[in-house]
Amino acid sequence: MDAKRWRELSSWLDQLLDMEAPARIQRLGQIAERDEGLAAELQQLLSREQESEQFMAQPVFAAPACARAGTRIGPYRLLHLLGEGGMGEVWLAERCDGMYERKVALKLLRSGLADPGLHARFARERQILARLQHPNLAQLHNAGIDLDGHPYIALDYVQGEPVTDHCARTQPLLLERLRLMLQVCSVVAHAHANLVVHRDLKPSNILVAADGSVKLLDFGIAQLLDRDHEGAAPGPGEPRAFTLHYAAPEQVRGEPVNTLTDIYSLGVVIYEVVTGHKPYRLRRQADSEWERSILEVQPMPASRRLQLADAGAARPSLAALRMARQVRGDLDLLLDKAMAKDPQARYGSVDALAEDLRRFIDGKPLRARASTRRYRLHKYLQRHRWGVIGAGSALLMVLTVSAVALWQAQQARVEMARAQAMQDFSVGLFDRAAASGHGRFDVRQLLQMGRQRAQLELRDQPVALAELYGVIGRLRIGLGDYQAALQILDEQRALLQAQAVVPPVLQLDAVTQRARALRMLGRDRECVAHLQAMRPLADEQQSLLPAAAAAFASQLGRCQAQLGDVHGARQAFGRALSLYQHGDGHGNSRGVAESLADLAALDEEAGDAAHALVAYQQALRLMATAAPGAPETIVLRRQLGQALARAGRPAESAAALELAWQAAVQAFGPDHPETLSVRRARALLAMRQGRAAWAGQELREVQVKLQLALGPDHRETGLAEHALGELYRSTGDVQQSLVHYRAAVRIWRQPDHVALLAQGLLDLGQAAYEAGELGAARGAWREARQLLIAQRGIPSEAVRRLDTRMAAVTWPAEH
Repeated sequence: MDAKRWRELSSWLDQLLDMEAPARIQRLGQIAERDEGLAAELQQLLSREQESEQFMAQPVFAAPACARAGTRIGPYRLLHLLGEGGMGEVWLAERCDGMYERKVALKLLRSGLADPGLHARFARERQILARLQHPNLAQLHNAGIDLDGHPYIALDYVQGEPVTDHCARTQPLLLERLRLMLQVCSVVAHAHANLVVHRDLKPSNILVAADGSVKLLDFGIAQLLDRDHEGAAPGPGEPRAFTLHYAAPEQVRGEPVNTLTDIYSLGVVIYEVVTGHKPYRLRRQADSEWERSILEVQPMPASRRLQLADAGAARPSLAALRMARQVRGDLDLLLDKAMAKDPQARYGSVDALAEDLRRFIDGKPLRARASTRRYRLHKYLQRHRWGVIGAGSALLMVLTVSAVALWQAQQARVEMARAQAMQDFSVGLFDRAAASGHGRFDVRQLLQMGRQRAQLELRDQPVALAELYGVIGRLRIGLGDYQAALQILDEQRALLQAQAVVPPVLQLDAVTQRARALRMLGRDRECVAHLQAMRPLADEQQSLLPAAAAAFASQLGRCQAQLGDVHGARQAFGRALSLYQHGDGHGNSRGVAESLADLAALDEEAGDAAHALVAYQQALRLMATAAPGAPETIVLRRQLGQALARAGRPAESAAALELAWQAAVQAFGPDHPETLSVRRARALLAMRQGRAAWAGQELREVQVKLQLALGPDHRETGLAEHALGELYRSTGDVQQSLVHYRAAVRIWRQPDHVALLAQGLLDLGQAAYEAGELGAARGAWREARQLLIAQRGIPSEAVRRLDTRMAAVTWPAEH
């Protein structure tokens, strides 16, 4: 039997063994109509199963000899089998190459089935998992082919139970069940934002861990939407690559799928999580009945299903009846829309479905429901029912509605007045500046003039004044005036703290911009503390204000990265990326580009230079399309140029840095800190290309200008000193190199700059070694090693290289 035939047999066999005898006979008849030979072989295998209860314990086509406990697959050792299917197995495995300790779920193919089509599907799963990063996803750790040619994929080992089993065991309240499904919606929306459709969403692929977190598994049949040849309808006799009970009508009909297919499956899973049952009541459990129901039968409303007694029970439980009352109406409507037969009648996106789930949890009107005054009033009174129960409830309801209308009108007038005040102020400011300067004015003078005028003209509107202070602070940061920016942002903070009510978007923006100023000043510990204090607000507002919450997370991650908290930074950047990608329903390309670059910097620091380069290039393409003139484009070009230089691609690096230099001078001027950073990068590249004299002149000028702009103890000043150390070492002047390396290390010993200290000590140790100062070299290298392990948690490639270098040196005896 060849591998292709076994694939076909195995898939059908899995389905048939799950069926009762009558349904199995009917399905075999249907298969025989298309392929008599296939049906005969399946009947033979089923007969063997009936002859021996141990039949399935011995696979018809043996697993590869390597797939046994204790065997090594790549860098992993197999511990025990977690599960298996017709085409492969999943093992619990542990890392055994000495790099670090970790247990993973290791997915293997059966060696006898490794035909090109199966390899392609396995490779596609690996590609899909590599592009997805989400806290509710079983993450890809590693993938490859072992020495015997067996491909493998290493994933998070998730200890949990299917979401339906979890609900059956713990009997959570309705809203707790829906919050579990919101986690699922979040990861599915992330997949869709990355052009991936799961195609097999079902409870067994959704595990709940002991801490209540949800993990989505198994992208084995997922579809990439940017690959035209993927997801075509199956051919005649080809077994299904999905689970029928959760399949959408278009899957049953054999039509191509898209993101709306996953929405249908999510609806079925939510229905089952809520009711404990699937949405169709069948006369007999046969595939043909399932197909007919999925295509033709309207699902029973969940509230109605909860009112029916379970098998063996005389009547439904009180808890089920209570839940039925909660579900009736809005949640019935939500599920009906998610499971619509026509894909175009479903929710347009998973985000839209999740938004209505959140609104149901919060007692707010659903977006999917026609919004009438009567309906909105009903939902309002439902949310505030304890406030409207009592004597004279009819009058109280009228007064409540009137009060809400009056409050809304007052809020509208306040917002309109503030907006008008801001507009009048801004127009007047530019008119006066232009008139006084004959059409020309200095930006810094304009900002100072604006601040003075605002204190007079907006003194009766403190929120509008605070908003203007935020604009001025942001512009000051853009000009490189970080201390002046922090000063006015501190004034904004004091104004907002004195107000009883502040718009959340203004609160989040104020916190984020102040943190940004602190970071640019090198005060990263203050930055993290300031942001962490406001973390609850950002978490609370992320569904309503995704862009503001994403910017908040980005700033937090950047400050954490500067402090060496790589894990915290990666989590923050991942959260920002997810919010930018699909938080507002259509993506924020500019924010996505920044987040990709933030993550690329961490990847490069961890030694994954190839992945970092790809991410930088992708980020630059996105930014060039979304905001071609944005200052962030300059930063991205510099980061890409530096990465290319480190990757040994000097010509490409020079081109990127030249573009960054020209744009920086035009946008910022010659003395802006970002312009000076580009100059430093260009000088280091020139030094590596043998132009040490020009590079030295550039680096000395950069050092002086950075000291004037940012002070002698700023991390950027330390980078300039470090670059000079590298320059002198390249020319053989080791003593002068030591002077500058020691200056850099002195600056980076400050707690705010500790992330840079390890690299400084590594280079200081190398220069000391070359100068014959072996004691100083050993001390620097030992300290660097401790820092690298503390920051990254595992012995990294940098630590292994350092250990090799130190082992090759004959050290003087220590006293």
